[in-house]
Amino acid sequence: MFKHFFTLLTAVFAFGVLSTTDAMAQNGYKIRTGDSLNVEVVEDANLNRTVLVLPDGSISFPFADGVRAAGRTTSQVAAALASSMASNFATTPNVYVSVGQVAERPVGVATVSTYDIFVTGEVNNPGKLDGRRNMTVLQAIAQGGGLSRFAAPKRIQVRRGSQIFSYNYNTNAGNIRLQRGDVVIVPQRKLFE
Repeated sequence: MFKHFFTLLTAVFAFGVLSTTDAMAQNGYKIRTGDSLNVEVVEDANLNRTVLVLPDGSISFPFADGVRAAGRTTSQVAAALASSMASNFATTPNVYVSVGQVAERPVGVATVSTYDIFVTGEVNNPGKLDGRRNMTVLQAIAQGGGLSRFAAPKRIQVRRGSQIFSYNYNTNAGNIRLQRGDVVIVPQRKLFE
């Protein structure tokens, strides 16, 4: 009996140490471009989502667009989001951020870079896509799982460095060929849109 109790106590202690270590590791982790972040807003569960850290280091989030994430910890990003969204709530919201997926990093000098395209915002599976030559905006959205029910299909943007291209999903107007590093941003629709 004592042996079983000791084994159970050891297992509980080891689980607690591992959980604490994981939490401490995530708190000290510096977010990088290409990472996916899970964002939870306690006061409004409709805002909970996974967001992608864009090549410029920012994230796109309702009521807090353009918050810088790269180089920060999850708690710093949560504080920045809460501060940016505060004017839309009666009190400052409680925001929790965790790293959902770490972006793949090349290993060694012989690694060939991929044809990365990013899809973010109101798509079902935001993130980095392994693009191929001549991929269009429509194909990238399809590879990202399609538009979510909150998407604004007429105001989709493609950002290529400092250039911004418009795309209308409903008419397929502006369905350009994507290039390495392009970011397809699907904004959230407005109330009567």
